[in-house]
Amino acid sequence: MKRQIRRISILQSSKVATILYALFGLIYVPIGCGMFVFAPDDMKFLGFIYFFMPILTAVLGFIFFVIFAWLYNVIAGWVGGFEFEVESVDPPASTIGTPVS
Repeated sequence: MKRQIRRISILQSSKVATILYALFGLIYVPIGCGMFVFAPDDMKFLGFIYFFMPILTAVLGFIFFVIFAWLYNVIAGWVGGFEFEVESVDPPASTIGTPVS
C-alpha cells in the first residue's frame, strides 16, 4: 500500500529538529572545554564558541528546518509528497508465561 506525506507540520517538526540539533551539538562541548583550558590565548575564543555550539546548532537548525518544512509543503502541493510503501505486519506471539523447555 502506497502512502504519501502531503504536508509537514512546520512548528512541531521544527521543535523536534531543534532538540536533535542541540543533542548533536553536544559533541562540541568537550572539545570546547579542552580548547578553553589547554589552548593558547589566541585560541581560547574558539573554545568558547565550541562550548556554546549546542545553542548555535539548535537556533540555526530551527531556522533552517522551518524553511525546509515550508518549502516541502509548497513543492509537495505542486508535485506530490514523499511516497513510500507500508505493509501490515502481525506482532510476534507473546512468550510471557510460556514454559521454557
